[in-house]
Amino acid sequence: METLRVGGATLTWLNGGVNFLDGGAMFGVVPKALWSKKYPSNDKNLIELRTDPILLQIDGKNYLIDSGIGNDKLTDKQMRNFGVLEESSIEASLTEMELTVEDIDAVLMTHLHFDHACGLTRKSDNTYESIFKGVPIYTSEVEWNEMRKPNIRSANTYWEMNWKPIKDQVKTFKHEKKIADGLTMIHTGGHSDGHSILVFEDGDECFIHMADIMPTHGHQNKLWALAYDDYPVTSVHQKEKWMDYGYKREAWYTFYHDAYLRAIKFNTVGERMDEVKRTRYDYK
Repeated sequence: METLRVGGATLTWLNGGVNFLDGGAMFGVVPKALWSKKYPSNDKNLIELRTDPILLQIDGKNYLIDSGIGNDKLTDKQMRNFGVLEESSIEASLTEMELTVEDIDAVLMTHLHFDHACGLTRKSDNTYESIFKGVPIYTSEVEWNEMRKPNIRSANTYWEMNWKPIKDQVKTFKHEKKIADGLTMIHTGGHSDGHSILVFEDGDECFIHMADIMPTHGHQNKLWALAYDDYPVTSVHQKEKWMDYGYKREAWYTFYHDAYLRAIKFNTVGERMDEVKRTRYDYK
């Protein structure tokens, strides 16, 4: 498992699963001739994506950023359509760190699409139960409202089995929420109406988790928004804001979906200063 230290925070990427999606959908209106130079695809135009939660450790507390694609929750058709080749093994990852799900102090949900939220619950007899019992699960108020009452488009990704078992654990916020010293969740909208990012600052050190408004290193261009984004113009504006902010701070940017890089540190003009590679790849 890869780790990154930023100030007083330690980030460790857990194994949340892997799927393959259409590259054109992941890069929206950007021509393949351009995006394929930044992120590889196979002969079926599919790109490899992780769904790997990040264990964030600050001041003796264990926070989980998103929850993976889950286990035994997708139908055979969904597994095929979403190109899922591997489901989550978060508990095994925690065991390697001599931790269990009971050691998680809070879950920080950037949004509640199935590929981020399926790992919150599991099957129990004929129903579902919370995996992270009794701990707060933070998400924006807008996201939580849409999760429970999705529209005709979002119903395909906001699933009752992912929210009903955790409804008593959810803590919402309107604009931003301080989680710990230096760590803030900020509502951005864009990818979903309730989408949020995380910003951590400790002196001169900073990381920004852009979640799905910058899901991979290939999405650095401020204008490159996903076809999956409900509000792509908002995504562009929010990406511009937080990329400019992070560049000035020479911040680390961390990824949930990237199959090649876990994090990148950019300088003040957006050039790569440092990176954390995903172990099984030698990405250049």
